Amino acid sequence: MKNRDKVLALVGLLVTLGFPALPTGAWYDKYVGKQHLVGYELIWWAVVALVLFYVLLAEKRPLGSIGFRAPGIRDILIGLGGGVVILAGLALIYIVIFPALHVSENQAINQVAATPFWWRFITVVRAAVAEEIFFRGYAIERTQELTGSVRIAAIVPCAIFALEHVGYWGWWHLLVAGFAGAVLTALYIWRRNLWVTMLAHFVVDGAAFLLG
Repeated sequence: MKNRDKVLALVGLLVTLGFPALPTGAWYDKYVGKQHLVGYELIWWAVVALVLFYVLLAEKRPLGSIGFRAPGIRDILIGLGGGVVILAGLALIYIVIFPALHVSENQAINQVAATPFWWRFITVVRAAVAEEIFFRGYAIERTQELTGSVRIAAIVPCAIFALEHVGYWGWWHLLVAGFAGAVLTALYIWRRNLWVTMLAHFVVDGAAFLLG
């Protein structure tokens, strides 16, 4: 990579891996009311747009450089299957492991469940799109380009992804986010297609927050 490209990649990584760590939810409490719910989501979508335009206009690279490639039937099936695999693993964690450890996330889950369905739907879509762009597509591709290592490109964003879920859910959620992040990371490195991981992510969060 040229020095200019390295600098641009580092700035992009600072945004994609750093923004989710900001206590945006605390600064702009999304549970206060509808205006806060909408405002919080608009902030996230604005940063998503910023990253996409950054790739196109600042880096002068196609969105395919961060995994936006047309999915085939196989990609769609793999995305759905990946979502099912993650759900199976999370079921084991929530039904077997957490009860054995006397761990409960009911308070956090109930707070999300108490929000309007339309907001939960927007949140599920946004999480699938934004987090996959930030932690898989951009982070993996640019980290691999900077380091020359697929292993580092997989481990670093995945670890940050898991850690950034601690703030709201608590430390035990590292097990949940770590497992899901590892599967999503493996799917992305295998297919190099964001639609695969976004679909898998949507299946998982949709099953958790939209059904029932």
